Amino acid sequence: METKKTDKDVLTKGLKKMGISLALMFLGPSFIYIAFSNQEKPLYIPLLIIGIVACISAIYFAFIGLNTILDSMFKSNKSN
Repeated sequence: METKKTDKDVLTKGLKKMGISLALMFLGPSFIYIAFSNQEKPLYIPLLIIGIVACISAIYFAFIGLNTILDSMFKSNKSN
């Protein structure tokens, strides 16, 4: 029986996606806070939209990154 090994290339891709997610996890709430702090300014709506999109993107990249990392560890390579 062959032991399963971690696919390093796929693991690297997953870690990059998690890094993007981590950056967006800080940027999204920061933009939302800045938007709500300056409600009378003309950039209120664009900053709020950017913050909400960044938060949703952080969740998406975290999900895809975790899926990719788990695939690198547990998915069997059928290239025999």
